[in-house]
Amino acid sequence: MTQRTTLFIVCTLKIVMVLFVMAWPASSDENHLKYEIASPPSCKNNLGEKVLFRDVDNGRAESAAGMAKRNETGTPIVYRFAYQHSPRPLQQFIDLHECAHHQTGDVDLPHPQRNSPEHMMNESIADCIATLRIRDEITRGEDVVFQAVEQLIKDMIKIGFPSLTMESRKANILHCLQKKESADAFIEGVLRHRKLK
Repeated sequence: MTQRTTLFIVCTLKIVMVLFVMAWPASSDENHLKYEIASPPSCKNNLGEKVLFRDVDNGRAESAAGMAKRNETGTPIVYRFAYQHSPRPLQQFIDLHECAHHQTGDVDLPHPQRNSPEHMMNESIADCIATLRIRDEITRGEDVVFQAVEQLIKDMIKIGFPSLTMESRKANILHCLQKKESADAFIEGVLRHRKLK
């Protein structure tokens, strides 16, 4: 009886091990992948100051995110959160989106209330500048924009954004991709409109 019990336990463990090995790759998803972190782009704010980029891993984020602000010494900076969790095209898009907040003077202006029309306009402008820069500065830029948008929408779905918000953002980015002007010309227009130039 003891040999049969031992044989049964050994066979059961082998079957469980085989099932685990077979199921493990299927249970992995993009959140478990680690991506190489892209080098930050060149970025100067509307005052001509160099913008610094700092990688931050707070251990909680499941996808890349960024934040443009001035640090405690007043230096313009972009904080890059959890970039290792998102593919390169999205990292590049976020970097240039956050850089755009510096380029248009958003960082030094009073921050509008979250989700207000003014806030949404600032985000749309930053998306447009990022799109134009990727299109014009990165090899196969249009493809990079499409890949970034695809990943961005996946991440927004995970976070729980309303579909109308996601579709509006995607439409804005794809519309900007078709603009005839450069990012510099677009930024110039924004600064003149805001009387910052």
